[in-house]
Amino acid sequence: MTERQKSSRAGWLPKWLAPRGLSRTRIGVVSDSASCLPGHFGPHPDFIEVPIPIIVDNHVHGEDLQALMMGLAMGKAVKTSRPAPGEFERAYRQLLDAGCESIISIHMSGALSGTVEAARLAARSFDAPITVVDSRTVCLPQGFAVADVLAARAAGAPLEMLEQIAGTATANTVYFAVPSLEQLRRGGRISALSSVVGSLLNFKPILGIAEGSIVALEKPRSFARATARLVALALRDARDASGEVRLGVMHFGAEELAEEIATELAPFSVMPVVVESLPAVLAAHTGLGVIAVCVAPSYPQSASILDRPPAP
Repeated sequence: MTERQKSSRAGWLPKWLAPRGLSRTRIGVVSDSASCLPGHFGPHPDFIEVPIPIIVDNHVHGEDLQALMMGLAMGKAVKTSRPAPGEFERAYRQLLDAGCESIISIHMSGALSGTVEAARLAARSFDAPITVVDSRTVCLPQGFAVADVLAARAAGAPLEMLEQIAGTATANTVYFAVPSLEQLRRGGRISALSSVVGSLLNFKPILGIAEGSIVALEKPRSFARATARLVALALRDARDASGEVRLGVMHFGAEELAEEIATELAPFSVMPVVVESLPAVLAAHTGLGVIAVCVAPSYPQSASILDRPPAP
């Protein structure tokens, strides 16, 4: 990590919190396994990640990439299911019993999964303040927001500020390309017509997230062109950003290509480029070979909340 990267990582929190004061309350944080939190992040106190189950040939698995990979290779039916509200009730109860006075629960887009609705149902069972946030995105864009919330909480940010930080997840962009649209079609994430047309014409579309849903952005005719466009789009967003950005690359079964892309993006990221395998809940819908890039503004430039006066 360069000195510039180190100072950027550490500098925004003290500067942001100084005029606002520190929180003296204990705040729990909950997310789900679609967040694709960076692997180096490690365990964090008062933080629980609720797994979103995958179902391979009618057998329920947790975050088991090996079972998913075998199921896809063997052509078995693969799907996902939202966590039961009881899973969130257990997570919230665990944090409250441990001494947390409030909880913020940050989840993948409600347009893609019923996970956030399950969290809301569970939150209604408690008198304690539990804020459930629909990130309106997924994977690293969601993961960066969760990591920012945890970092701000550790620095003493109060719940209101954590809610505002969680809301900035929509400022994080993601672009991805898949060798085949079949898994997305099977999972109901795109229409059957889009899948058929893409297969017949050999389109390898660039997809993104808009208003919480998957949208087609461009239609290169080869996967090599699609991955080149992913890099170009990420660099465009990095150059157009008003401040420094963090970059990430995600994949499923394409680690070598992901590392190559990360090397190309590295000069434009204020922090080391994150390279992560997609969690099983997302890989189940994209299939093998998917490549994605994420661009996330780096604080304080990305947070309009920095320009707001502190709450009285």
